[in-house]
Amino acid sequence: MSSVDRWLAQEEDPMKALVRRPSPRLAEGIVTHLDRTPVDSALAVRQWEGYVAALREHGWQTLEVPPAHDCPDSAFVEDTMVVYERTAVIARPGADARKPETADAERAVRDLGYAIVRIEAPGTLDGGDVLKVGSTVFVGRGGRTNGDGIRQLREALSPLGATVIAVPLTKVLHLKSAVTALPDGTVVGYPPLVDDVTMFGRFLPVPEESGSHVVLLDSQTLLMAADAPQTARLFEDLGWRVVTVDIGEYEKLEGCVTCLSVRLRGLG
Repeated sequence: MSSVDRWLAQEEDPMKALVRRPSPRLAEGIVTHLDRTPVDSALAVRQWEGYVAALREHGWQTLEVPPAHDCPDSAFVEDTMVVYERTAVIARPGADARKPETADAERAVRDLGYAIVRIEAPGTLDGGDVLKVGSTVFVGRGGRTNGDGIRQLREALSPLGATVIAVPLTKVLHLKSAVTALPDGTVVGYPPLVDDVTMFGRFLPVPEESGSHVVLLDSQTLLMAADAPQTARLFEDLGWRVVTVDIGEYEKLEGCVTCLSVRLRGLG
């Protein structure tokens, strides 16, 4: 079944997305590949609200995980888990400061009826390192996710029919900082930040770094950051609908549109 067919098969079911209101300490979030620049916390809240509104306007029911005020990076809720079908693999973040973020996120998906599997020490895994393309699951082996975390994810998902493929990651924080995928399964990325484009089969280079990051709102519509206009035009020229949001304050902390939610329906 193609990616689009899977979308169409799910359209009658409500699509849900976990989101998490940003911490008042957001400006203290970890940066690894960027120089630290000032973050406007009030603007960040408004941008988060605009992001949530865009999800809702396109048919997503948003569910707020309780805020984690003492965890600066907690708005990046995608890193807390990997969801495949009706199983949620709870991450064990590679940054110790982020480990407390997972407990409330786990409760949220358990309450929704998901089966729970946890990454255990010494494994580490960040959800942002995982890109699902149909039944193929790419995992970035980089600064936050280690080999044991990948092995545990493979053990959890292989019985569900997933093929887990580890890919090298040295130039960005998370795999989905470098690549994401269109509804038809084409992987998109900004080549200077991708270690090996041959890992992905169909690969479409984009002209802007933030153009690498798309959330699939439905089988025809992409959510992406507003600061990649050339890439937006490229996607529209290829027949996709594009919705843009301003997430500039989160980009200062190596965040992108995928990081700010966990999509529980669809393929994003």
